[in-house]
Amino acid sequence: MPPTLQRLAPRRAKSQLRVAELLRAARGVFSEQGFQRATTAQIAERAGVSEATVFTYFAGKRELCMAVIKDWYDEISSQLEAEVPRLQGIHAQLSYVIRQHLVTLLADGSGMCALVLGEGRATAPDLADLAAVSTECKRRYTQPLMDCLARAQAAGEIRQDMPLRLLRDLIYGSMEHVLWDSLNTQRRPAIDTTAEQLTTLIWSALLPRDASLESLARFRADVSQALRQLEIESHSNNNTPPRRATAKTGAARRSTR
Repeated sequence: MPPTLQRLAPRRAKSQLRVAELLRAARGVFSEQGFQRATTAQIAERAGVSEATVFTYFAGKRELCMAVIKDWYDEISSQLEAEVPRLQGIHAQLSYVIRQHLVTLLADGSGMCALVLGEGRATAPDLADLAAVSTECKRRYTQPLMDCLARAQAAGEIRQDMPLRLLRDLIYGSMEHVLWDSLNTQRRPAIDTTAEQLTTLIWSALLPRDASLESLARFRADVSQALRQLEIESHSNNNTPPRRATAKTGAARRSTR
C-alpha cells in the first residue's frame, strides 16, 4: 500500500470518530435546550473540544442540527425497515409500529422528538432547510408502515374509502398528542398499556365499514356448517341416515306447535 494511503486511513478514522463524538454531544444539547437555546459552545464543552473544532467539521449550528436529525432518524428508521416487513399481517405490523414509536417518543428520545416536531414546523426563511430535512427524514421513517397500509388497503383488509395520507395522520397524530401531553404534564404514561389502547382504537377505525356485518355472516355460516357436520356424524354413529327437512315435515312440525 502506498505510504500516502497509510497516512490517510488513520486521519479519516480519527475524523469519523470526532464527528460521531460531536453528533452525540450535539444530540444531547439539542434535546435538552432545543435549537434556539442551544449553542455551539455548549456542544463543544460537552464533547470536550474547543468551539473551533466544531466549526472544523460543521459550517454552523444549523448544519450541525441537520446532521443530528439525520443521524437520529437513520437509527430509528433502520430498525423499522428491518423489523416491520418480517411481521405477518397488518394488525401485527400496526401494533409493532405503535409500540416502537411510543418507546421512541416517551422513553428513548422525547427531547429529540420535541426538537423535530418543533423545527419541522419552522416558518422562518433561515430555518427552511432545517424543516425540509425533518420532513424528508419523517417520510422515510413512516414509509415502512405506509407500505404495509397500502398492501392491506389493496387487499381489502382495511378501509379503502380514505387516502393513505389521512390514515398516516390518524396513526402518528394520535401518538404525537400523547407526547405533548406527557411533556406538558411531566408524566409519562405506561407505554405497553397506551400502545394496546391506541392499537385497539386505531384498528377499529381502519377496519372496512362493513367488516362487522361480514364477520357476522361468516360466523353464522361457520356455525351452520358445524351444526350440519355434527348432525351427519351423530347419525353416522347411530347407523341411521340424517333426516332431510321437507315441506311436509316442516308443515307437520308447525301444526303440532
